[in-house]
Amino acid sequence: MNVTLKPFDFAQAVARAGLTTSGQPVQKNAATQGVGFQQALTQALGSVSKSQNDAVAMQNELQFDNPTVSIEQTMVAMQKAQIGFSAALQVRNKMVQAYSDIMQMQV
Repeated sequence: MNVTLKPFDFAQAVARAGLTTSGQPVQKNAATQGVGFQQALTQALGSVSKSQNDAVAMQNELQFDNPTVSIEQTMVAMQKAQIGFSAALQVRNKMVQAYSDIMQMQV
């Protein structure tokens, strides 16, 4: 087995760590910061909704005997939509439970 090592690029490693070459954190503006919880949740729910809409559209195309849509593709799309919905439902249940736990805490 031939093992070769790549040369270490310090500047690239420091940039990946989010630091300048002097070791200070890189200043981030609002455009480069990560998405917040609300945006992440909105995107996740949008993705679940899109997968459900895609599955319904594939079901309709299959019912109309569209030759480009197979039953296997439709079943996979339906399962993906169901799994996504189940995951979203579990996240919602955990969030409601966490909210109720916080509200029951004594201050």
